[in-house]
Amino acid sequence: MDNIQIVPVQISDADSLLQLSLSTFLDFFGPPVNEQKNIDAYTSIAFTPEKILSELMNPDSRFYFARDGEEIAGYIKLNFNAAQNEFKDPQALEIERIYVSRAHHKKQIGSQLINFAINTALNKKMDYIWLGVWEHNHRAISFYERNGFRLVGRHNFMLGDDVQTDLLMRRELYP
Repeated sequence: MDNIQIVPVQISDADSLLQLSLSTFLDFFGPPVNEQKNIDAYTSIAFTPEKILSELMNPDSRFYFARDGEEIAGYIKLNFNAAQNEFKDPQALEIERIYVSRAHHKKQIGSQLINFAINTALNKKMDYIWLGVWEHNHRAISFYERNGFRLVGRHNFMLGDDVQTDLLMRRELYP
């Protein structure tokens, strides 16, 4: 845990980010959790070099790697302003993605990434942080609840032709 560093992802890291994004997504949401045809349909759009590059170049989005020594252990994607998927509130920060590779679980990297996001929002004097999490990802929901996030709504998420429900969770920064 002491060796974890959170560093900005650079444009030159696009291939590494793409590989990590795809592998962690498949680890946690691939078959048998979801049908292969829906995974293929979603990943063929969401995880392409062009898509990752456009996300990296968006001035209202920031990616950060969690490095364990020289290894990339996980990452977080933060969205501000118009890059947010739901609320688009200039006083809010969205955590769009937070993924830690299986090999690095139990190292408290997720907690460090959440704390990094909270500190980022506090430094920018934002009012709250929010995120969407799949309703069947009970482990993640519990993790977010332990970190002060509460359910505030729901929205549909299309995984191929499967309509899924994401829970919208929010953490107030100034209670």
